[in-house]
Amino acid sequence: MEWSLDKKRPICPQICEKICILVATGSIGAGEKLASVREVALSAGVTPNTVQRSFEQLEQKGVIYSRRGSGWYVNEDIRVARETMRELVNSKTNAYLSDMHSLGLNNDDIINVIKEYQHE
Repeated sequence: MEWSLDKKRPICPQICEKICILVATGSIGAGEKLASVREVALSAGVTPNTVQRSFEQLEQKGVIYSRRGSGWYVNEDIRVARETMRELVNSKTNAYLSDMHSLGLNNDDIINVIKEYQHE
């Protein structure tokens, strides 16, 4: 798992977002065991306590669950992960559109920019 964490934002929510995206896109399947807290901490370059807090937050949301002595697993019902990913998509889209509008572009201009970008 590749981590590119933004040091300007709190780390726990970023870890939660990344795991939700992996679950929502099927990169980590329902029922699949996650890497251990220590393994995630090492690969992400953060403390195990940070990862533990993130996992606990994901557990509270219903994305993952723990089996005592066995580790952390993805819930069979991945709707919460999909909803979280959808919220991220909406947030990033709104921020992008707001930035483009502040540059003076209208919606048609933005669509043309995206089309041009896709052809590069």
